[in-house]
Amino acid sequence: MVAPSKFMGDPDIIAAISTPPGRGGIGVVRISGKNLTKLAQTILGKIPKPRHAHLCQFLDHQSQIIDQGIALYFPAPDSYTGEDVLELQGHGGPAVMNLLLNECLSAGARLAQPGEFTLRAYLNNKIDLIQAESVADIIAANTKEAARCAIHSLQGHFSTKIETLIDLLITLRMLIEATLDFPEEEIDNVQALQIKESLDHIHMQIEQIFASAQRGSLLQEGIRIVLAGAPNVGKSSLLNQLVEDEAAIVTEIPGTTRDTIQRTIAIEGIPIHIIDTAGLRQTSDIVEQKGIERTHAAIQNANMVIWLIDGSQQHYEKKEQILTHIPAEKPQITLFNKIDLLNENPRMEVEKNNIKIHLSAKTGAGIELLRRKILEIAGWQFNQGGEGIFMARQRHLEALKKTKKHLENAQKFIASDCQLEILAEELRLAQSALSSISGKFTADDLLGEIFSRFCIGK
Repeated sequence: MVAPSKFMGDPDIIAAISTPPGRGGIGVVRISGKNLTKLAQTILGKIPKPRHAHLCQFLDHQSQIIDQGIALYFPAPDSYTGEDVLELQGHGGPAVMNLLLNECLSAGARLAQPGEFTLRAYLNNKIDLIQAESVADIIAANTKEAARCAIHSLQGHFSTKIETLIDLLITLRMLIEATLDFPEEEIDNVQALQIKESLDHIHMQIEQIFASAQRGSLLQEGIRIVLAGAPNVGKSSLLNQLVEDEAAIVTEIPGTTRDTIQRTIAIEGIPIHIIDTAGLRQTSDIVEQKGIERTHAAIQNANMVIWLIDGSQQHYEKKEQILTHIPAEKPQITLFNKIDLLNENPRMEVEKNNIKIHLSAKTGAGIELLRRKILEIAGWQFNQGGEGIFMARQRHLEALKKTKKHLENAQKFIASDCQLEILAEELRLAQSALSSISGKFTADDLLGEIFSRFCIGK
């Protein structure tokens, strides 16, 4: 794990292969550090002209040619890391890339740790922590919508929103703390109204950012959905219909699915992790019992449960008779399957939080109703194209929740002159929570956790 404090002002030169393992048309070795002229002279036999592509021979310590390719040199501070950066683009074979990397290490570099290039960019104020995390999010994006939102964050849209709110909080704190410094001057009605309006405005802005961040979190994390129900109600057929593939075995024999089967699809760019589970019933089959135990565990870890019922049967087992361990707050959809046997049309019935959808997992009738309801429950808005959405992580959501809580606490103390100290403290805590998002007040151990999950070479 990276220890960020170690690299503050660290003169070490780091190097790593920045392209994925395996064979490819091009392979890249990236080097970063202070004063790369000696290393460049050793590997290239010359110092490349800044920001120009040079066709060069890459040399070993005996001046033997390792490879021929393109060298790019970016002197500090105008580089990705804010240090001197040298990129060597050669042929993408594992052997030649490792030879080139080893020569860089022999010439004075050390092997970079995961995320260390981006960490140095952050420590050298080239990017903030939100932008640094968005680099990893772009690489990990599974859908075009997720990639687009990660690009928005990398370009600073999320950071700008956060910094604007921090500035508003600082201004408000200055007004209140100035009054604390001169206690003989009480806050008059005009000032109290000004404070309230400013606080209400900041709170409203936080609510909007939190809503956008939640949707961005969906793009990154996705939704875990468990398909549950008695045996032979069509769970595997529904899985196959959703993934548009034969992911699960479908037979007329109850208990065919003995273990959980997981597949991931994308609906409107949102990753949907669908888990087909063993049918829930009383059984003496030891293997089936194990599958049912895993079904219960999957339900507990899911974001949403879809309960399937064979709608063609007059008497069907209700979920309350089989399963009593679904948390009440966990979103649920009840599906009445096999409407094709009843010659019925798909439909949806909604009564408060009781959602019922009638469909056919065999023919696909009503599947679109289900898809749209899943995203609606998850909080996604259709046709928004990712505009105004930030690629948020769980830590961002937690920080925004803390900020909201402290602002709501502060709103309680506006009318009370004797509690101005508490009001000022709540605003300070709100600012601290907000600043942790961009990394202005972030512990080293959190930075280490964040950057250790990056790939080596980035």
